[in-house]
Amino acid sequence: MKITLDELQTFATVVDTGSITAAADQLNQTVSGASRTLGRLEEKLQTTLLRRTTRRLELTEEGKSFLQNAREIIDAVESAEEQIAARRERPSGLLRVDAATPFMLHVIVPLVAGYRERYPHVELELNSNEGVIDLLERRTDVAIRIGRLKDSTLHSRPIGSSRIRVLATPAYLQAHGHPKRVEELANHSLLGFTQPESLNVWPLSGPDSEPYRITPAIASSSGETLRHLALESAGIVCLSDFMTLLDRRAGRLVQILARHTQEVRQPINAVYYRNTAISARIASFVDYLAEAVKTTEFAR
Repeated sequence: MKITLDELQTFATVVDTGSITAAADQLNQTVSGASRTLGRLEEKLQTTLLRRTTRRLELTEEGKSFLQNAREIIDAVESAEEQIAARRERPSGLLRVDAATPFMLHVIVPLVAGYRERYPHVELELNSNEGVIDLLERRTDVAIRIGRLKDSTLHSRPIGSSRIRVLATPAYLQAHGHPKRVEELANHSLLGFTQPESLNVWPLSGPDSEPYRITPAIASSSGETLRHLALESAGIVCLSDFMTLLDRRAGRLVQILARHTQEVRQPINAVYYRNTAISARIASFVDYLAEAVKTTEFAR
């Protein structure tokens, strides 16, 4: 019995994608070919790894145990390949990156073409999650996190920082008035986050000199959704410069209460697991991102 790497990769991809059809598409195989490969693996092991129903695939207990070993073998082979590639100064392989939608759209996406031109052998998978994810569970190599880090199981690399400001459209201010004092915000429609609650504390000095905590009239989990709501003149918002710089430059959004605004900057970090040696492809991406962010106006 000789299990092949192709069989292990097919099995792991079927589990990750949830179906043989999706796995075959990702692996550039036919559905029948992927199914035969999986069947051949189960025959060699003389056990059932996946229960097949008309609606889904479900791991057996044997399948769960074997999956962990399969992933370790696949990771070991990928790591060996990366080490050889690194010696040739050519990072390669699949790199899974996670970031909140605003940072993905406004910072990472514009840099992808330049990164791929420099590192053509690295394949990128870009995923967006608004909350903090488990990197191992989501099979993520590196995540970009905005704000103070809490997870001590992660390595981190500072990428930069971005200031937050209170903003509104000229149309909203013309229709509802331009607040001159912080306490006047109580008479306005305020746009805020569903979570974390800390994002609803705005960097404004009120009469008691404490940061101003808002109660949103409209709340969302996504900063990009709040940006679009603000651009539609739905209310006043507090967002980071990295997603609003071009809006402010074009006059679509204007800062309000500037004299009452404290300079608060959100740290931007790249994170990956502490017990994982940083691979050539992760290092290439983080280095490229950090260098690019240094030259952006929002980071200054």
